[in-house]
Amino acid sequence: MEAKAIARHIRVTPMKARRVVNLVRGKQANEALAILKFAQQAASEPVFKVVQSAMANARVLADRDGVAFDEGDLYISEAFVDEGPTMKRFQPRAQGRAYQIKKRTSHITVVVATPEKEEAR
Repeated sequence: MEAKAIARHIRVTPMKARRVVNLVRGKQANEALAILKFAQQAASEPVFKVVQSAMANARVLADRDGVAFDEGDLYISEAFVDEGPTMKRFQPRAQGRAYQIKKRTSHITVVVATPEKEEAR
């Protein structure tokens, strides 16, 4: 079984979010939540929520299909961060110039799966 969750337009730079996602890729889902809960990076909070959402989506899929579900079996099979739209802002500078500030956003995607699914591929 495989379930996916996507958080779009998260106001954190993709480079910073990727550092956090790299911490949990390939780990058990419960272990990943524990790591994210105590990670000091600000991007760990939205990634934590996406992992929780993916686990909840897996529970819903299992209930819908009538499959036995154990949260302990889930692991993060895929996790990646794509760049979202960039908001452009301007700040006044000396001698009438304007300085452009880029406020970057991220799309965070997490896929959780059970080990049987990966062996069937």
